[in-house]
Amino acid sequence: MKYTRQNILKGAAIYSIGDTVAAMLLGEFSVGRLLGMMLIGALVYSFEIPNYFAWIDKKTNAFRGIKKTLVRTGLAIAYFNPLWIFRHLAFIKLFSGNYTQINTSLFVVAFWSFLVNIPISLVANFLIQNKIKLDWRFVASAIFSGLMAIYYALSETLFQ
Repeated sequence: MKYTRQNILKGAAIYSIGDTVAAMLLGEFSVGRLLGMMLIGALVYSFEIPNYFAWIDKKTNAFRGIKKTLVRTGLAIAYFNPLWIFRHLAFIKLFSGNYTQINTSLFVVAFWSFLVNIPISLVANFLIQNKIKLDWRFVASAIFSGLMAIYYALSETLFQ
């Protein structure tokens, strides 16, 4: 299991910074949201993501060449699916005090956000899973997710 102090600190910092930028762009910044996203980055994402990436390595260890590349990339995209995006948006709503907005329309936003983002996600996850060493994948993924947090926050405006 990969749940290290370094990943906890990096998860808290990177996810909250990305979300804070998004919140500021939308005029929705709040200290509660900032602290909540720090907590999620530190306790949830810093545990889940490095362990999932280690699992991907283990499951694809026997593969070679293009098959390994495609499977690793596909498994990463499968993880960051519409349900993951919905959960992320739900955390934002919860920590912003807008828990009544956690409903099926938020899932529709997550679904369209995922579909529209597939080309970018394919490239980013290909690079993260196939060009970056396992020890640095969480940081690379967190930075990408921090950038995507801006997109996810804006996607509510785009896809509602």
